[in-house]
Order: sequence, then structure tokens, then C-alpha cells
Amino acid sequence: MKSILVTGGAGFIGSNFVRYMVNKYPDYKIIVLDALTYAGNRENLQDLEERPNYEFFHGNICDREIVEKITANCEAIINFAAETHVDRSILEAGSFIQTDVVGTHTLLEAARKFEIKNYIQISTDEVYGSIEDGSFTEAHPLQPNSPYSASKASGDLLVRAYHKTYGMPVIITRSSNNYGPYQYPEKLIPLFITNALEDKPLPLYGDGKNVRDWLYVLDNCEAIDMIFHKGEPGEVYNIGGGNEMQNIEITRLILDILDKPESLIKPVSDRLGHDRRYSVSIEKVKKLGWQPRHDFIDALKETIRWYQENQEWWRRIKEKQEEFKKFYQNYYKSLN
Repeated sequence: MKSILVTGGAGFIGSNFVRYMVNKYPDYKIIVLDALTYAGNRENLQDLEERPNYEFFHGNICDREIVEKITANCEAIINFAAETHVDRSILEAGSFIQTDVVGTHTLLEAARKFEIKNYIQISTDEVYGSIEDGSFTEAHPLQPNSPYSASKASGDLLVRAYHKTYGMPVIITRSSNNYGPYQYPEKLIPLFITNALEDKPLPLYGDGKNVRDWLYVLDNCEAIDMIFHKGEPGEVYNIGGGNEMQNIEITRLILDILDKPESLIKPVSDRLGHDRRYSVSIEKVKKLGWQPRHDFIDALKETIRWYQENQEWWRRIKEKQEEFKKFYQNYYKSLN
């Protein structure tokens, strides 16, 4: 049985990927390592607890001892573990450097020590910076504009260096904005869905015309799966949904689907260093045989339905974490 270490597997994209892999590949042992910080939630994987090809470890990727203990028995590593929220990185960048850079280095050293056959680094399109026209290819230089994207770009460069220096079989994926079930309710789509369900204001940055390309999380899982099995070591693969939309447009869509009034939209001061538009070319990954399968509107409706049907999950997060409320109060205050 092939053993794969999935770090950050209790987070949003990670938990969707773990569930996908456990169900699709019963002959693979999926081992999750997660620090269970504010965005990591073991409840996201509760339905897998009794599966024979799934195992969970609570630990941090910066902890060399636990990383080596697990890696010694694995053939591959897929690294989802990261601090990811841009707003948090603006207020406090240190934890992003620790996880996204130091943690990546710890994993790479373990992978090198135990001669891991396949290392996948899950990154983001934000490392490229903003683009007015056209789309970023994998050959574009990295120009990150936030502490978060800078920490991810740093991790990517370490991964590249370990391939060039040590010949390690590494691959980097850079996806556009994901959405779907189990996303921590401080990102735009789940925050606006849950606030609308509670008839609370939807805090929209600036003029709302920042453009993002939206990718359904299960499409991303399928792309990573294909890259894991068919991708070329040393390569980077962009993954996009082909659904570019202004933030104001997606906000209105959410309100329309929920039959809520646009008066819930509350403009707030723009985010510091807010990138105007992200767009990535996916021609390279399409050559492997992948393309997004889910219709944007249908998948958005399914996502909204999930949050409607799992209100205990997100209400528990919002209610028990005073940190969640305090964070946004402090953040919006810092912008004014």
C-alpha cells in the first residue's frame, strides 16, 4: 500500500483532497498531519475516522521530530499546510513566515533524508502579483504583494532550489481562488454566505471591482491528483477555474441565490496592497488531460446549500472564536 503524507489535511482544500483520495484510492494509505490551528478542524475529516486507509496525526510541519517520524514510512508528500489569509498576514506576518517558509524547509529536509519519490507543493496564483490584461503562465516571474503571497513565493523558491540542487522530484501547483464546502468562514464566499444567512452586513473592500478567478475545490482536487500521477518533476502547474468575476458581482450573486437584499452590502476601506486582478493560464495542466468540470453557478449553489445545511459547523466556529470577531474589528480599524 502506497503511503502519502498530506500536511494541512484538516483545512479547507486539504480536507476535500483527503476525502477525495481516500475514496478514490483504497490501496493508498493517506496520512494527515495537521497542527489544528484556527483554520484546521479535525471535524472536517470525521467521516473518515474508521477508514482503514486513513490515519491522522496532530502536529506542526515545523516540528522536525514528528515530520521525520511520519515521513520515514511514506513514499510521497503533498503539502497543503500553510497560513493563507491575506488580512491576517497584514496584521501579523511572523506566523506566515514560520509555517510557509520554515515549515516547507522542514518537510523538504525530511523528504531528502528519506528519499521521498514525489513531493507536491500546493501554492497559489497570488505569488505572481496582479495583472491588468492577459493571464500569468508558469514562466512569469514571482511578484508577491502581501506578506502571505511573499511567504508562499519563498516556499516555492525553496522547493525549486531543492530540485535544482539535490535533484529532488518536486512539483508546484498554483491554483486560483477556491470555493466549496468546509471553507473557514472568513474568506469572501463563506463569509458572505454565512453573514447573509444571519442577515448581517457583507463587508466589501473598496469599489468591489477586484477580479478573481474562482475554482471549485473538487476541480482543484482532481487537478492535483492528475499532477501527482502524471506531472513532470521540477515543473510548475497553474490551476484555474476560468470563472473571472468582480467581487461585487459574486456578492450580488450570493445575495440573489439566497433571496437577500443588496442593502446588506457594506463597503469598507480597501485592503492594504490589494491586488486588482488575478488570472492564470491553464494550458500546461490541460495537456495532462485535466480541465475544470463543474459549472460555476451550479457549484456556487451547491456550496451555498452546504452552508445552509451545515449551520452548526460554521456557527460553532463563529460563536466560539471571539478571535474571529476581534480580528475583523481590529482589521477594519487598521484600514481607517
